[in-house]
Amino acid sequence: MYRIRIFSLCFLYLFAALQYVKGQQDNSRAGRFHHKALAYYNAAAYDQAVTEVRKALKADPQYIESWLLLGDISNLKKDYATAIEAYSRAIAIDPAFFPPAFYILANLQFRESKYNEAIANYERYLALGVARTAEITRAEKNIQSARFRLHALAHPVDYHPVNMGSAINSKGYDFVNYLSADGSALYFTRRIPNSNQGDEDFFVSYRLGDTAWSAALPLGSPINTPGDEGALCLSPDGQLLFFAACNRPEGYGSCDLYYSTRQDNNWSDPKNLGPMVNSPSWESQPSFSPDGRTLYFVSTRAGGIGKSDIWFTRRQDDGSWSAPENAGDKLNTAEDERSPFIHPDGATLYFSSKGWPGMGEGDIFVSRVDGSGNWSMPENIGYPVNTSADEMNLVVDNAGKYAYISSAAEGGFGLQDIYRFRLPEAARPLPVTFMKGLVFDSISGQKLSARFSLTDVDNNNVVVQSESNAQTGEFLLAIPANRNYALTVEKKGYLFYSARFRLQGIHDYTEPYFRDVPLKPIVKGEIATLNNIFFETDSARLLPESTAELNKLLQLLVSNPGLTIEISGHTDNTGTPAHNLALSEKRARAVYDFLLEHSIDSNRLSYKGYGETKPVAGNDTEPGKAANRRTEFKVVEVK
Repeated sequence: MYRIRIFSLCFLYLFAALQYVKGQQDNSRAGRFHHKALAYYNAAAYDQAVTEVRKALKADPQYIESWLLLGDISNLKKDYATAIEAYSRAIAIDPAFFPPAFYILANLQFRESKYNEAIANYERYLALGVARTAEITRAEKNIQSARFRLHALAHPVDYHPVNMGSAINSKGYDFVNYLSADGSALYFTRRIPNSNQGDEDFFVSYRLGDTAWSAALPLGSPINTPGDEGALCLSPDGQLLFFAACNRPEGYGSCDLYYSTRQDNNWSDPKNLGPMVNSPSWESQPSFSPDGRTLYFVSTRAGGIGKSDIWFTRRQDDGSWSAPENAGDKLNTAEDERSPFIHPDGATLYFSSKGWPGMGEGDIFVSRVDGSGNWSMPENIGYPVNTSADEMNLVVDNAGKYAYISSAAEGGFGLQDIYRFRLPEAARPLPVTFMKGLVFDSISGQKLSARFSLTDVDNNNVVVQSESNAQTGEFLLAIPANRNYALTVEKKGYLFYSARFRLQGIHDYTEPYFRDVPLKPIVKGEIATLNNIFFETDSARLLPESTAELNKLLQLLVSNPGLTIEISGHTDNTGTPAHNLALSEKRARAVYDFLLEHSIDSNRLSYKGYGETKPVAGNDTEPGKAANRRTEFKVVEVK
């Protein structure tokens, strides 16, 4: 049973009786030795079998059956060099005698990194037209991997990993999970063999400087338990935590996804994401997108493409989750895909795959999504980041310059350590900066929980959705840099806050982009500026980029049926006062008409143009002029 199982795993062939008939019936000296070798072989006495095979080949160096048997035995004994030599000699004697020898030899050469020879023998075997389906699949995959490896070995990427040190790494296994948006906290999973601390728990280390980190601390209760937790991620704003836990009584499968919300400096009791997301199979390795809605994860559930696939689910407005969708065959293969990490740029996904051509058992790949939601062909991030080992966990910082990887490289502190390295240029995401600040009541100063929406003005896509902390009012947004943004902050009972800005440069954890958000209560006389209403130059024609802001104003009126407002238009002092007054009124009327067209009662609306008469900044600079060209609304009445 053991010998047959080995053959199956190695895709070897049990030689049919016909192929041994010659040895069994041949009374030559070589034939008699070969017959004795077969008897020892069938009794699993491999050393004695090799001795007899060597005698047969000494008697007759062209005895092809003995070369094949020597190859078979050497493979079983993991003497791969001898097995390669034996099969090569058999093929040289008679290529047509046993065609599968090409395939067996190619597998051995591939295993021993003899890639050019492996490619040649795979192609020769495929050309014979006798290969079975499974052999064709494996041969074609290995040919692709061999060609990739030859190129990768000839063109290594710059890779200088630095061990994160004993403050983070233990004597066991440490798997990197998540780096906070401001780079100040590194979260990871630790597994200590033969311990009484549970199979896996979460730990966190805090940055003390450019390279120094605090001693790792357990994340503690209620996240860590005596059971098995692993594969943690946070939302970019730090308010939600997702992880996998296994074999819990309330679970739906072997391992399920759970979430927890931040409460001051603690976490709420974890909740199962429910049967919409979790299945009777295995779910793990979550990664939450900066859009605040999309959760990527890995599952072995039915309906996938391979053994384990990348899936995603979307958080709905009511807090529920959509039915998971498979990420598709641009990412998933017939093999295992694992450990997705969606970068805070929202467009770059790193993951581990055993199915795409690579250097080893599992390699790290990168894929990028376009504006239509289509993923690019995965790219291997290169050798020697990827090796013959199983690379799986990768996390990339906001700026896209540094990555953190878990590796079993020699010289570490434990069985698997966390390392930091400069990410190769070709594998880098869009640079991302971050914004932080406070949300508060503009009158009382009370800290508020409010909902954020950040829209890319150039394509009108919502790139981030988030909420400020209910106790502290703090918020943290990870944002792709060097783009134009419209920011909207909303809370029931308040006028929404609107801002537009171009976020330039990279703001790291030592120099974030700060913006405090004062929210105005809905009271008579309050005025709010609609900073994301855009018109054609010297025209009252609304541009498409205004849609998101117009819809926010519409929703405010729908949610507050007792609210009456005046819409006002304002200009700078370019042009004549009469022209500016007329233009400002037309622009206010355009917003007014939009609301009427969307079923807001005219009794709740009025509009007026003020031209250049109410500047909020000087007209002697372009930024001042831009500030004066604005649309506002004023609360006229609240019932």
